Amino acid sequence: MRVISGKAKGRKLKSVPGTGTRPITDRAKSALFSILSHDVIGCRFLDLFAGTGQVGIEALSRGAEEAVFVERAGPALRVIHNNLDLTGLSGQAEVVRADVFAFLNRAFTPFDYVYVAPPQYQELWSATLKLLDAQPGWLAEDGWAIAQIHPREYTDLPLQTLFLFDRREYGSVMLCFYAKRAI
Repeated sequence: MRVISGKAKGRKLKSVPGTGTRPITDRAKSALFSILSHDVIGCRFLDLFAGTGQVGIEALSRGAEEAVFVERAGPALRVIHNNLDLTGLSGQAEVVRADVFAFLNRAFTPFDYVYVAPPQYQELWSATLKLLDAQPGWLAEDGWAIAQIHPREYTDLPLQTLFLFDRREYGSVMLCFYAKRAI
């Protein structure tokens, strides 16, 4: 695992011990940030179920103004802090120890990107998207929610304020892109 581009390019990132996290592959991460392109510069990025923090760290490395990492597991939180220190990006980051669903029920400031990469096969991605759909203020007007899942997990979601506008597969990683419906 490494930072692909930007200020921290080439820095190796630490992994969370055990099998509880599923880091995104470099191929899928590279494709994700090719899609986001220069729009990541100056953005506010929310990394839910942050794991190693590598997606939010990549956003910071590429010019995001701020990244908030939400994770509840102690070992993962230590790795996120270590990875932020290794990359020199901790000054632009906020690491929050919380259950994602409890966090999303708090007051908020909109984010340009909300990245959702929960443990597989527990339907947490769909529950998170449904909560974001019910509270669309988490997303800036032109913001996106992006879910990282295994392709076998995918199902159409009955959403009211968000809609799926793109879906891409990279081996065992599927990225699903959601935006707000026009009012």
